[in-house]
Amino acid sequence: MKVLIVGNGAREHAIAWKLEDSPGVTELFVAPGNAGTAKLARNVPITATDIDTLLNFSTVNSIDLTVVGPEAPLADGIADRFLDAGQRVFGPTKRAARLERSKSFAKDLMVRYGVPTGAASTFSSYARAQEHIRNADPPIVVKADGLAAGKGVVVAQTREEALEALRLQMDERRFGPAGDIVVIEEYLRGREVSVFAFVDGENVSPMVAACDYKRAGDGDAGPNTGGMGSFSPPAVWTDALENMVRHEVMEPVTRALAAEGSAYRGVLYAGLILTEQGPKVLEFNCRLGDPETQVVLPRLKADLLDVMIRTADGTLDGVELEWDQRGCVGVVVASGGYPGEYSMGYPIDGLDRLDEDVIVFHAGTRPGPDAGDGRPIATTDGGRVLTVTSLGSTLEAARQRAYANVERISFEGAYYRTDIASEPW
Repeated sequence: MKVLIVGNGAREHAIAWKLEDSPGVTELFVAPGNAGTAKLARNVPITATDIDTLLNFSTVNSIDLTVVGPEAPLADGIADRFLDAGQRVFGPTKRAARLERSKSFAKDLMVRYGVPTGAASTFSSYARAQEHIRNADPPIVVKADGLAAGKGVVVAQTREEALEALRLQMDERRFGPAGDIVVIEEYLRGREVSVFAFVDGENVSPMVAACDYKRAGDGDAGPNTGGMGSFSPPAVWTDALENMVRHEVMEPVTRALAAEGSAYRGVLYAGLILTEQGPKVLEFNCRLGDPETQVVLPRLKADLLDVMIRTADGTLDGVELEWDQRGCVGVVVASGGYPGEYSMGYPIDGLDRLDEDVIVFHAGTRPGPDAGDGRPIATTDGGRVLTVTSLGSTLEAARQRAYANVERISFEGAYYRTDIASEPW
């Protein structure tokens, strides 16, 4: 089969890395890809949101499966366009992707179908949202309704912080139209877990869990980012908890979307918080997470191509997914200044000095000039540059191996958190 992967991040590199192992893949393309995917597949210079050109490429090249990595093209309806043209695609339709595209839609759906989540109010009026915050007890959670690259959620410890977050979203329009509507919800206490399942419109596969780190600095200090690292599996992810999440969250939401004419096919990602009252949903995403994909796919023992085809074709019933029991830890190496302003174009050194069984997934990179001595060369081309990933007999062993290799990589301004998986709960 010919497979096209849409996207250019570490998530897409991880998908390409896993699909390359499938005996059913004969040709692999990534659009637009990065320096890492260039070593596994043919990079195609088409942006992830250029749906017309992507569809034309898929049609002309007789692509058998298109895998959509990021959320933006899904929210824009790429799956609908491909399906209308008779092209097989892995990813939900635009209507189903509202689960991520609109936090107010997701919240309303959960309330109507009894899926456990926190209490919340939705506002399109800046003045009314301000009034609500002034009467609320902190901490206060302020969320941009639309897509904001993982940076549209603020957990404010004071009313003043909440009002400033609201001003940035609704008045200054820091996230553009994503902040036209805001969701203000109660603060829930507990551990956060990311849970993933393949869903074919009706059937929900066995699930896998991971934990990620959103803040830029150690100890969860600094601004929110797209994710600075992750690990899998968390010790709290037991058979009992998986069963509870399946019956209280994943299957009810799958049935709800189907009942409302928006059957969901793709990866369903539930961001959960484990409260004293049980697991509650913080948010849903309509694709594999980043950086969680980088620690989940190395643990998957099944043929990813087969699972994705069965998901897209609605034939997941009875599928068995086996996960490597070893721990997996991924550490993101980022550009200095990220998630704020940063510079790009710096050569990355040390990629040829890593342990053989350590995997480096590229994100913000592009192929650089040939060094002339056989060394692999790439240059920085984004905020999150690399995810260094290692499996280990324990999470601590995986963590030590990952960091030992992170220390061998360098580029101008490189930084990373030093506490990923330091408390492997």
